[in-house]
Amino acid sequence: MSSHRLLRVGELLKREIGEALRREMPVAESGLVSVNEVEVSGDLKTARVFVSFLGSSEQQRAGMRRLEEVRPRVQDLIARTVVLKYTPRLQFVVDDSIARGNRVLQIMDELEREGGAGSST
Repeated sequence: MSSHRLLRVGELLKREIGEALRREMPVAESGLVSVNEVEVSGDLKTARVFVSFLGSSEQQRAGMRRLEEVRPRVQDLIARTVVLKYTPRLQFVVDDSIARGNRVLQIMDELEREGGAGSST
């Protein structure tokens, strides 16, 4: 299958899964859930869904537990809205790239402040 088609299917799934999670995941319990990316296998039978959480670490843990609970419901919703020969089996994976990126930016800011404080021009 062409990689262009896999990318299009991944983007479509990303949008639909995001909508389903907004309806199924209570923000107070699991924080704000964001679908960052969806990688679809070549045979379209599985999809790795990279999610991130905005909230406390307890909310993140509760969110991952809740994701596994609502996975069958989300797959059912996807099967109804996305027309594919097979509905992919969803595998949720925590994507901490945003947190890592924020940490890198924080370190860069700290280094910049230390460098600026040390030079007396």
